[in-house]
Amino acid sequence: QVQLVESGGGLVQSGGSLRLSCAASGSIFSFNVMGWDRQAPGKQREFVALITSGGIRNYADSVKGRFTISRDNAKNTVYLEMNSLNFEDTAVYYCNAVDLGGSRYWGQGTQVTVSS
Repeated sequence: QVQLVESGGGLVQSGGSLRLSCAASGSIFSFNVMGWDRQAPGKQREFVALITSGGIRNYADSVKGRFTISRDNAKNTVYLEMNSLNFEDTAVYYCNAVDLGGSRYWGQGTQVTVSS
């Protein structure tokens, strides 16, 4: 049973920073892709960032230059470093992963609230 557990969310002022963590229950080598999505109140879930097993990164236009995704294979953890946060970044952030068989897994989400 794959488990993804997010942490690091919270309340931050506009312009501030947060780092989210996503700890996987097993080796992240078993995942082709890991990433983050988010869902703001009243909006659909949207893509934020992903990183492949080969280290290729992709970002939503809205976060490029402000967010950085990284992975620590030794700790089975993926991170999302978020800088220059603004009110529009307020959302529940979900970690997700796709394994070698193509199955996708989700974490329970962590709330990020940016005060203006």
